Amino acid sequence: MRLFKKPVLCNYYVTYRCNATCSFCDIWERPSPYVTLENARENLTDLAKLGVKVIDFTGGEPLLHRQIVDLLGIAKSLGFITTLTTNTLLYPKNAERLQGLVDMLHFSLDSVDRAKHNASRGVDCFDHLQRSITLAQELGEQPDILFTVTDENVAEIPALYQEYVQEQKLHVILNPMFEYNSVGKNLDEATLQSLYDWSKQPGIYLNTAFLDLRKRGGNQINDPICKAGSTTIVISPENELVLPCYHLGLKQVPIAGRLFELWKSQEIQSQIAEEGRLPGCQGCVVNCYMEPSMAVETGPYFLKSAVSTLKYALEKWVYA
Repeated sequence: MRLFKKPVLCNYYVTYRCNATCSFCDIWERPSPYVTLENARENLTDLAKLGVKVIDFTGGEPLLHRQIVDLLGIAKSLGFITTLTTNTLLYPKNAERLQGLVDMLHFSLDSVDRAKHNASRGVDCFDHLQRSITLAQELGEQPDILFTVTDENVAEIPALYQEYVQEQKLHVILNPMFEYNSVGKNLDEATLQSLYDWSKQPGIYLNTAFLDLRKRGGNQINDPICKAGSTTIVISPENELVLPCYHLGLKQVPIAGRLFELWKSQEIQSQIAEEGRLPGCQGCVVNCYMEPSMAVETGPYFLKSAVSTLKYALEKWVYA
């Protein structure tokens, strides 16, 4: 049964440019403009009318956008919950300007070892991460550590937990790596089982429904769990709607100041009707689309997803 029929999330790609070259991502390879304030203001107004609640300002590296503070300010003025994930290279420079504008601030980390983290990112950013944590906490922010889990770094989770949860009093989000377009790699059974065990620990957020989905072979096009098309609006730096999602990206439709009308048009709704059923959707486990999909419809993953999210929310409230 569908609980929410309106889209709940917008993944707003402010640029595809990035100042890192992560081994599990190919977005940094794409040429890209930056979104304009004029287009963003129009689109955010229409997103509010469409019922969207959360804006994820993403990239690339979103802090490369010189007007990211203005973009966040517009979103906050319209009542959105804002999220932003950064590799932290530019966070120290922008920390004070960002204060209070990001509801869910995530700092990316791939290894507790400086050399391994920097090698994974293709740039020296480990020390920036440590400095960013200190600055954010001094400003009263509650950043999370976003740890992309691979078969190679899963053994680091105990050290990660001790340093960042127990000692620095941060939350750690365990983000299972996924494969798409020949980039990244899905996780083996031993890694999945380890993640199930760690998901129970305080200070750790991991949506265990993601793990169940992987064990069952991912999205099945004959009975899809993915509701990416109807739950998540994807806007590109070129000011286009990307359908059915960024990772599949089969269709780009120019917005041209008409997002509200365009979203409700037959052209877009016919695309949405195919969500999770396209050939490229078979076996998909992309986390950022499965989370809203599992939240808006009761089904085999709804309860576990809700419990995981509630655990995170309650623990963040206690930490505050």
